Amino acid sequence: AYEAARWLAAQDDPAALSDLGVAAAIRADGAAIARQVEAALEEGDADLAGSFVALAQAHDVVLPDALTARVAAAAVEENSAAHRAQRFAAGFVTGEVGDMASLAGTVTGDLFVFGDIRDVVREGRRLAGGADADHLILGLAAAGLAVTAATYATAGTAAPVRAGLSLVKGARKAGRLSEPLAKWGARSAREMVDAPALRHALASASLSQPSRATGAIRAAFKAEKAGALVRLGKDVGRVGGKAGGRGALDVLKVAQGPKDVARAARLAEAKGGQMRAILKLLGRGALVLASGVFNLAMWIFSAVVALAGFLVSLKAGVERLTQMWLDRSKRRRRLQASPALPALAMAR
Repeated sequence: AYEAARWLAAQDDPAALSDLGVAAAIRADGAAIARQVEAALEEGDADLAGSFVALAQAHDVVLPDALTARVAAAAVEENSAAHRAQRFAAGFVTGEVGDMASLAGTVTGDLFVFGDIRDVVREGRRLAGGADADHLILGLAAAGLAVTAATYATAGTAAPVRAGLSLVKGARKAGRLSEPLAKWGARSAREMVDAPALRHALASASLSQPSRATGAIRAAFKAEKAGALVRLGKDVGRVGGKAGGRGALDVLKVAQGPKDVARAARLAEAKGGQMRAILKLLGRGALVLASGVFNLAMWIFSAVVALAGFLVSLKAGVERLTQMWLDRSKRRRRLQASPALPALAMAR
């Protein structure tokens, strides 16, 4: 009941909720973090391995020195100049996000509006031709064009939102966006598109003239309908700023809707580099109460009933003991008085 009360008290605080979940996992299996570090190194994910090392330090879990040394060496290799340059180029050209270097390439392409125009033209032509178009990519690219203009106008203030939209696009293209979140995003994006205006804009759109294409395409979208996607991009940008691009992709894989992403942003701001390890260990349970609220409440109710039963039993027991003591006292007084009765009668 005490543990249930702690979980219920933490249900609106992702940081406290994750602390309880990690502590419970460590109690159940003290070697879990070390195994996760080994697994991350075998998969070539030095960033995730480093996140588990940070989580172990935060929870006073001692890891072998040889293991932490392997993590440090893998991080140095992953952050080498050649590796980062290769990932930057891949992100710039394809728009796919795998790490911070590829994210930087993707955002750079989107800031030059190359990436967004590429995505709008590709998906828009599919839509105009009656083929299956990805409405979410289309909406994110359109919102990105508007945010890019705001980024320049505000001297970079809107850059986190711009990065967040690029991350969501990258997750969608890589198949790392959860189905519920993708469906929500597609519904939001459909409200933004003016199909006839988009067809007209695409007739004159050209990547060789980005400024002209941007103006024509932007006019085909209803900016007032983009608020939901922009808020999503802002929250994803907050996660990416604290937990890195891979941390943001991990969130988009488990989040069931924009509320989950907003909670993940709060968790990232509290836990920083531990974020990826927490999500790997707990999944969506790091963001929302995984145990049923009804079950937790039943534990507390059962404890209250048990306590009430104990008090009733204690009261009954005390009453019985008191009655026994009174009855014994009365018998004792009667026995003490009984020998004096014959002597009193003879004296009379």
